[in-house]
Amino acid sequence: MLKVAKEFSFDMAHLLDGHDGKCKNLHGHTYKLQVIVSGETENSGAKKGMVIDFADLKKVVNDLIISPMDHAFIYDQSSEREIKIAQFIFQRLKENVGFHLHSVRLWETPTSFAEYGEE
Repeated sequence: MLKVAKEFSFDMAHLLDGHDGKCKNLHGHTYKLQVIVSGETENSGAKKGMVIDFADLKKVVNDLIISPMDHAFIYDQSSEREIKIAQFIFQRLKENVGFHLHSVRLWETPTSFAEYGEE
């Protein structure tokens, strides 16, 4: 089985209600999203040799995730916010696509990410 990934970015604001640090204030991040698809390569046709056409993946992710979430405000009292957002993105894509979604990774900062997928 092969895995391929495509990365996206979007801006989103949030705050951590009840947090004792500076994140209790309204602030934003430029999130990086990596969508990982797995499968075998196509054996014939226009997409021969591809697990998925990156143009098709880009359109689906932009329509279902990026457009509605870009410049949005998320209010959640949970400190597990990135995990919940990654899970939401995974479930939304899984329910609406015809390819095998392996996992999603969501970076809040260049050094911190949450990953969600199913075995």
